[in-house]
Parts: sequence; structure tokens; C-alpha cells
Amino acid sequence: MNNKEYITELSRRTGYSQENTQRMVRCVLESIASTFDEGENVSVPDFGTFELKKRMERIVVNPSTGQRMLVPPKIVLNFKPATSVKNKMRKGDDANG
Repeated sequence: MNNKEYITELSRRTGYSQENTQRMVRCVLESIASTFDEGENVSVPDFGTFELKKRMERIVVNPSTGQRMLVPPKIVLNFKPATSVKNKMRKGDDANG
């Protein structure tokens, strides 16, 4: 589902215009982004938690040249789904495979 499809579906379900729905979604995403800027995690009930994690500095080796390189530390975004979401995904896997 792309952004346009998501806004269309959300607009249909809520009864708001697509323009207002787009504005609300943008506002929610900006709020989430500002929370990340403050170094906080974001938890969405019955969906999951978005966590900021620090990846430590490490040395990697290029397999073709054997050259060693230092990868600097960085902050990455991690998603941990809620148990209910995990269960729904497992049920979907059972039906497909």
C-alpha cells in the first residue's frame, strides 16, 4: 500500500476529506519524528514500539579486497511489533504456506 492508497482508505473510513486526512497523517508523523529527535521511543498501542538503538563502531572486511574498514557508530530505528501483530502475521503465514 502506498501513501495515496493509505490516505484514500483512511479518508473513506473516517469520513474526512482526503486533504484533511493527509494533513492529520502528516501532523502525526511530524510528532513522531520530533519524539525521535528527543531520543525517545514511540509506542503505538496494539501495534508495536519504534525504538532508537545505537549501533556501535565496528570493523568490517571487504571480502573481495580483504581491506579492513572502520564503520562509525550510528543511531538506527528498530521496530518491535506487539504480540497481537505477531500473532496475526503468524496466522497469515499458516494460510500461505
